[in-house]
Amino acid sequence: MSMVLFASVVRVRDGLPLSASTDYEQDKGFQETKKHLKGLSKKLSQFSDRCSLRSGLYNINFTSSLGVGYLMVCTESYPNVLAFSFLDELQREFIVTYDTKRINSALRPFSFIEFDNFIRKTKQRYNSPRSLSTKINLADMQTEIKLRPPYQLSAEDIGSINGFSQHKQSKYKGIAPNQMLEAVTLSGIVACVLSVLCGALNLLRGVHAIESVLQNEDEDCNYVIAFFLGTTACLYQCYLFAYFSVWRNIKSFLAFAMICLCNMYLYELRNMWQILFHVTVGAFVTLQIHLRQPQGKSPDYNV
Repeated sequence: MSMVLFASVVRVRDGLPLSASTDYEQDKGFQETKKHLKGLSKKLSQFSDRCSLRSGLYNINFTSSLGVGYLMVCTESYPNVLAFSFLDELQREFIVTYDTKRINSALRPFSFIEFDNFIRKTKQRYNSPRSLSTKINLADMQTEIKLRPPYQLSAEDIGSINGFSQHKQSKYKGIAPNQMLEAVTLSGIVACVLSVLCGALNLLRGVHAIESVLQNEDEDCNYVIAFFLGTTACLYQCYLFAYFSVWRNIKSFLAFAMICLCNMYLYELRNMWQILFHVTVGAFVTLQIHLRQPQGKSPDYNV
């Protein structure tokens, strides 16, 4: 029988469960699927905002938006259109009921246990499609899923969840896991231009350092390495600003640390103002990378 078996709401950044339905299924396969869902809920930030995972006789579907993830387990024959319509209803009600500040400040699991009632009622409606009082119009959702199908997760994608190991490169089906970033601001453009300028200055000085090394064997060739590492770090920060990447903020901080170390090593070749300029630009770009977060897409399925 096609039906929704379990649903939960979690916070994306740390996988903290905020609310969930009660399940009475004792089937071993279903309990194993729930373990997959629990592990997956802690890695939502690494995937697209709409995904599916086949687990034996069951499917796990989830969407994420505005820092909150909505997950469900259903039988393998349950229609995708109904599954994502169900998740969309949970999302819209949760966003209306709870503000972002309260969600971000939650410390205990299941802090929004009162939302369980809405999950239970919605689950009952979707397990009896003919009795849906709204007679959901699924045409728009069918078009949305056709144009932007959910990314089909596999054991390789979720890594070591429940004993799986990632042995080979993921094969993507449907939408790619890269998320769209928020719109570029003027300060972000300025930061990128300055970072490219710093990279160009480092590259130019690196070329001159190579010439000096070739002309004078006593010259320190490590200066060449420092200049080119500085160039690489500046350009990599521009890349991180422009494109989404897993652990993006951490990578930007490491690139900034590399810029600082390179300028510390080059203190004999640069005056204090030059070093301050390069370090300040690096810090400014790092801040802009942190501020430009992935978009929280709120699907509009018109259901």
